[in-house]
Amino acid sequence: MRMPLISRDYGSVLLGSADQSARSQRVRIQTFLTGAIVIANVIGIVIAINLMLFGIPEPSFLRRDLVLINFLAVPVYICVALLIGVVVGTATTVRAVRWAIVDEIPSREDARRARRAQRKLVLLQGALWVGAAAVLGLLYGLVDAELIPKTVLVTGMCGLVVVSISSLFTEILLRPVWAKIMEAGLGVRGSTVRSRAFTSWFIGTGVPLLGITFVVLFAAIREETSSTSVFVSVTVLALIAGAVGLLTTYLFVWSITGPLQSVRAGMARVRTGQVDGDADLVVYDGSELGELQYGFNTMVDGLRERERVRDLFGKHVGRDVAAAALRTDPELGGAERVVAVVFVDVIGSTTIAEKRSPTEVVALLNRFFAVIVDATERNGGLVNKFEGDAVLSIFGAPVDLDDPASAALAAARQIADGLAADVPELSAGVGVSHGTVVAGNVGAVQRFEYTVIGDPVNESARLSEVAKDDPRHPVASERAIAAASDVEASRWSPLRAVVLRGRTEPTQVYRADRP
Repeated sequence: MRMPLISRDYGSVLLGSADQSARSQRVRIQTFLTGAIVIANVIGIVIAINLMLFGIPEPSFLRRDLVLINFLAVPVYICVALLIGVVVGTATTVRAVRWAIVDEIPSREDARRARRAQRKLVLLQGALWVGAAAVLGLLYGLVDAELIPKTVLVTGMCGLVVVSISSLFTEILLRPVWAKIMEAGLGVRGSTVRSRAFTSWFIGTGVPLLGITFVVLFAAIREETSSTSVFVSVTVLALIAGAVGLLTTYLFVWSITGPLQSVRAGMARVRTGQVDGDADLVVYDGSELGELQYGFNTMVDGLRERERVRDLFGKHVGRDVAAAALRTDPELGGAERVVAVVFVDVIGSTTIAEKRSPTEVVALLNRFFAVIVDATERNGGLVNKFEGDAVLSIFGAPVDLDDPASAALAAARQIADGLAADVPELSAGVGVSHGTVVAGNVGAVQRFEYTVIGDPVNESARLSEVAKDDPRHPVASERAIAAASDVEASRWSPLRAVVLRGRTEPTQVYRADRP
């Protein structure tokens, strides 16, 4: 399951998750776009009313000869403009991103159309406010020409506020669309963090300062404007600036914290070693923050590939050898180590291969090897080589063991028991030896492998031949029994002295007491 923060794929629970249904996504996009347009325009209307009545009180709009305009023309225009803005704007945008709603892969033209639709939606709001400035300026101007500057100024300022808020809103609400475009490998040229910050400042600070400047200018031109009127105007503008600035700052922060929180949550997963598919972030931001999200995913891909290679490396050469190689720069050569060695060799492998198909032989050997690997690793050893139908396991290198002899002897007993229980079709001789070897990397600079070389390796192979007489009982050399703990040594009994192949002196052989 995903972590709570990452489940907020688009930076907000309001926008749902990346795996939501097409119907749910369509409802969310259409609902929130409609809401955003209405909210932005209502904010603009409220600001306009306050500025006309209180922010710039002179010349006054509260006159008898303006009743029809104030209570008929203005409300009608507001309703018609809102209807056009909501219906036309939302319908046009939803139609342009229908491919995202029905979960289709976008083309490059789809991506361009989506970005144009977002700009058109914002520009439509601006056009409606420009229309308001023209229509209302004309209507009020027919009654009193002095009302034209105030009407155009207030409507224009509020139009800028609406356009800016709409831009910030739609940039956030269309994140699911931007995410699908980026997932398809198509770039999205969205607003930058710098431009969002500037927009927030301009609406919260620049526009009110512009309004205050015009108030002072009107006061200087109109001699009848009192200082009280100027004070009220500046105070109203300051309050509006505080409220609008808070809103635009919140939208700006919302637009940047979503991507940052997703990266932060992803980093928390990576720190705990979780680099699976759920660690990938949904890239939805067209600014530098989107590049940050994409960069994080690239990093996770690299870590995932590194873990895959590490896992494959460990499976091929052994996890301990792999870990040692990754810690240092491996070189050719080795060092003397005291180790215990277990050699396991299948009895009658030629007959098995003759009577079975290659596929059956491989499946049988894999079951055989699984028993050996399990017993070896359970006792802290390393399976060093798979030699056809034989296996060489090392105890005490490359990782030191306190008692490698006891570990090897215990593993040998477990291998004999496991083969008898899990792979009854095969019998194998198991030999255990102990002594000094050279452990290190053997081969060439271009290609080498970790191995151990020394008499104990040869001895264990020869002992496995002795064990083939009774494969239920693994055998061990006397020096392996002597090096083991008393508890483990008590489980082995002297068998006989044997001159092993290739030697001239007899070797005292022990065998495990229980099958």
